[in-house]
Amino acid sequence: MGLAYGIGLVAEADVNAPWNGHDTRVLIVAVLGIAVIVALIVAFKVHAFLSLTIGALFVGVASGIGAGAVTKSYENGVGSVLGYVGVLIALGAMVGKLLADSGGADQVVDTILRGRSGALPWKMALIAFIIGIPMFFEIGLVLLIPVVVLAVRRTGARAMLLGIPALAGLSVLHGFVPPHPGPLAAIGVLGGNVGITLALGLLVAIPTVIVAGPLFGRLAAKWVPIGAAGTALEVGEGHHEIEGEHSTPKDAAPGSVRTRTPSFTATIVTVLFPVALMLLKAASDVWMSKENALYPVLQFVGDPVVALLIAVLLAMFTFGTGVGFGIPELSRKIGESLLPISGVMLIVGAGGGFKQVLVDGGTGTAIAKIAIAANLSALLLGWIVAVLIRLATGSATVATVTAAGIVAPLAAGESTTYLALVVLAIGAGSLFFSHVNDAGFWLVKEYFGMTVGETIKTWSLMETLISIMGLAMTLLLSIFI
Repeated sequence: MGLAYGIGLVAEADVNAPWNGHDTRVLIVAVLGIAVIVALIVAFKVHAFLSLTIGALFVGVASGIGAGAVTKSYENGVGSVLGYVGVLIALGAMVGKLLADSGGADQVVDTILRGRSGALPWKMALIAFIIGIPMFFEIGLVLLIPVVVLAVRRTGARAMLLGIPALAGLSVLHGFVPPHPGPLAAIGVLGGNVGITLALGLLVAIPTVIVAGPLFGRLAAKWVPIGAAGTALEVGEGHHEIEGEHSTPKDAAPGSVRTRTPSFTATIVTVLFPVALMLLKAASDVWMSKENALYPVLQFVGDPVVALLIAVLLAMFTFGTGVGFGIPELSRKIGESLLPISGVMLIVGAGGGFKQVLVDGGTGTAIAKIAIAANLSALLLGWIVAVLIRLATGSATVATVTAAGIVAPLAAGESTTYLALVVLAIGAGSLFFSHVNDAGFWLVKEYFGMTVGETIKTWSLMETLISIMGLAMTLLLSIFI
C-alpha cells in the first residue's frame, strides 16, 4: 500500500502525448531552475532551503503557472512531504540523541571490538551499520571516527583499513535506508511504501557495505598509508579513558547525569526494534491476507510513525530512566535533538516544494516523454539525475528530492516494489563522488588529517563505488522482483 500525499502526478495519457512547444519550454526552464539553485548554493553560498525556494518560484513562473498559483503549488509540495517525513526525521533524531548520550553507542562499540584484530575492518562496518540506522550521517561520523582513530592507535593498523568500513556503513545507511531524510523524502515524493523500501534497502545495503567497506578499505589503505592523525586524534586520546565517567558529581542535580550504561542487548533491541516492526508490516503486506485478525495490528504498529514513536518511548526507558536520567533531563535531551535537524527538515520541505512546481508546470511530463522515447527506465533516469545534481550541489538530500520529483510522472502507477527500487536507485545516485562542495568531504579530511588528494582517493572513490554498486544491486533486484 503506497502512502497518500496528494501529489498531482500527471496522467499516463499526458506522458504518451506528442511532443509540443510547452514541453520544450518547461524543460529549458527546469535546467535553468536547477542551474539557479546550483549557482546560489555553490557560488553564492546561499542556504539550500532559500536556494530551493527561489528556484521553485522561478520555475513555476517561467513554466506558465499563474502568479497566484505558484506559491500555492510550492506550499502544497512542502506540506505534502513534511507532513509525514518531518515527523519521522524528528522521531529518528530523538532515538539517536538518547543512544549517544546514554553511552549505548559506546557499549555497542566496546562489545564488538573485542577479539581478533584481523576482524576489525568487518566489525567497524558492522558497528557503523547498526549505529547508522537511527543516527544521521554527521552524528554517526562524529561519534565513530574518534573510535576508529583509537583502534588504529591500539592496533597499529593503517587508518583507512578501519576508517573506510566505518564510513561506508554510515554512508550506505544514509542513502538507502529509512528513516534517513533522503530515502524518506523520495518515498514521500513517489508515494512509496516505507516498509518495503526498508526491506529492499537492507538487501542492497549489506553487499554494498561489504564491497565498499572492508574490501575497498584494503586498497585504500595501500593508496593512502596513513596512521592515526587529524582532529579525531585529540578526541580519540581521551575516549573511554576517563576514570569514573559513570559517577555522579557531588553538585549534580538528581537525574541530570547517567549513573550506569545500558547493556549491549538492551541497546541492540532498542535500535533494531522499529526496524523489526516496519519489516513485519512489509511482510504482512506481501504474504498475509487482509482478512487475518493480526493484519490490522501489524499495519498499525508497523507504520513508521508508530514504530519510531514506540522506539522513542522504549529509548526513554533503556537509554533514559534505566541509566539514571530523570524525566526533566530526558525532556531537555529530546528538545536538544530537534535543534540540529531543523535545517535538514527545511531543505527536505523546500525540495518537496520544488518537486511540486516541476510536476504542476509539466516538467516531469516532458522528461517522462524523453525517457519513454529513449526507452530509459525510471531507475536509470533517477540515478543519472541524482548523480548530476549531487556533483553540482554536493548535497545528497537535495539530489534525492529533486531527482524524485523529476522521475515521479514516469514512475506513476507502478507497484510499490518498483517504487522502492526507484527510491534506492535515486539514493545510490545521490552518493556519487563526494568532493569539495560536500561538507562530509571536509569532515572526513579534517578528522583523519588527510590532504585533499588523499581524501579524493579514499572517501570520494568509496562514495562512487557505493553509488555504482547500489545501482547495480537495484537493477539486479528489478530483474527478479
